[in-house]
Amino acid sequence: MKRSISTFYLLVLLFPFFAMRADKPLRVVFFGDSITQAGVGTTGYITQLGTVLKEKGLGDQYELMGAGISGNKVYDLYLRMDEDVLAKKPDIVFIYVGINDVWHKATSGTGTDYDKFLKFYEAIIKKLQDNGIRPILCTPSVIGERTDYSNQQDGDLNRYANAIRDLAARKNLTLVDLRKDFQQYLEKNNKDNEEKGILTRDRVHLTEAGDKFVAEEMMAGLLGK
Repeated sequence: MKRSISTFYLLVLLFPFFAMRADKPLRVVFFGDSITQAGVGTTGYITQLGTVLKEKGLGDQYELMGAGISGNKVYDLYLRMDEDVLAKKPDIVFIYVGINDVWHKATSGTGTDYDKFLKFYEAIIKKLQDNGIRPILCTPSVIGERTDYSNQQDGDLNRYANAIRDLAARKNLTLVDLRKDFQQYLEKNNKDNEEKGILTRDRVHLTEAGDKFVAEEMMAGLLGK
């Protein structure tokens, strides 16, 4: 009897703590490069996502945080994980990287070989999961918006995107397939086969419409739709 009473009072004392945790918003970190760095701007995709969540009455359920640095590749993300991600104690992390790993091969010869990319990407996933954090994987979008497969890096982007798709399938993780989504959107909306100006302003970095598009895709991944 005394043990039952003690357990009852313990539960009474702990109830406010559990209630507080239940009401605590999920902390979501977007981990990436310059696209994500710009995502916290006035019209950036993270900002737009926050606005849409509020409009849907979900704003108090999520705390969105950007962790993007211009020029970053997959190994840059891995090296700064402790300070820029784990220290924030997130519940969910979107991994959005790959553009520079491919793009910089052509622009400066400092891209990331496929095997190395895959190794570091898997290491990021493992470190997040070891810390009880849910990863959401994102494929890289575009380096050039032409729809006739004449963008210089289309082949490499497709290969790296396929690797991320395979990781998501093998590890049973949520995937935001921006590569596929961009291609489908551009096939419908880039009838003149323009190199830029639809979702990107310079073949890579997003226009306001591009940020809105990415925000919608990220929201689907976040809400599991």
